[in-house]
Amino acid sequence: MTTPPGDGLLFDVARLPTPVERLLLLAGQYVRHNDTLDRHLREGSPAEPDVHVASAQHLAAATRSAIQAVIDERLFESHELSDAVVRLQQVAFLSGASSDHRLAMARTLTALAPEAATDCADTIAREMRRRRGNTPDPPQRPLTAAQHTALWEIACGNVVATSSLGRHYVHYRRERVLIGTLRSLEATGLAERLPKSAPSAYIGGPLQDRVHLTSAGTTALAAALSHPPAAKALGAAPAPVPAAAKASARKI
Repeated sequence: MTTPPGDGLLFDVARLPTPVERLLLLAGQYVRHNDTLDRHLREGSPAEPDVHVASAQHLAAATRSAIQAVIDERLFESHELSDAVVRLQQVAFLSGASSDHRLAMARTLTALAPEAATDCADTIAREMRRRRGNTPDPPQRPLTAAQHTALWEIACGNVVATSSLGRHYVHYRRERVLIGTLRSLEATGLAERLPKSAPSAYIGGPLQDRVHLTSAGTTALAAALSHPPAAKALGAAPAPVPAAAKASARKI
């Protein structure tokens, strides 16, 4: 993610993330924040009841910065774009407000932030496609449908991994994510597991491994949102699935 050195420069200049990438990165930060609050809540009252304050305030500022990055793009005004900006403003407000509450309420106020940021990233990508030449180059290695779905679910904070009796499992909330797909994303450096970072599935159970996008995974998903397959454009979010299919697991 670097650009060639400019004239006279003896070093590479890092490429600034696009607004779409910034929103996906922001979603990942909210996932980490929420996981931390969940672990504290499962452990009981922490020694420092305000342990979440600095993180919440940082996320509020990061969300406002992402909004400004979107505004700086000077995209054509549309209802979709306006709604996305308003939704991000709500996320920033709720994140800031959460710093004034105890952990349980603070966790509630940021609960939907990862999916909100990811949905807005998709909206911004679609708006940017309307402006010719305002999107990055198409990915050299397009994602498969399964990989795209998995990266989307990971960005929303919907995927964790566990192991039991020598067997490995992947748990998802909405769209199905196979263990084989997760392993392929890990092998290509698009996803990674953060051991014991997600709360347990039940009280007293072991911590789970949250799956996150890597920097390369963020870039790949942003590129896929900016250049969807011509035959079937991907929407703002995967299609809803029956409630019975939620929170299921795939076993190898």
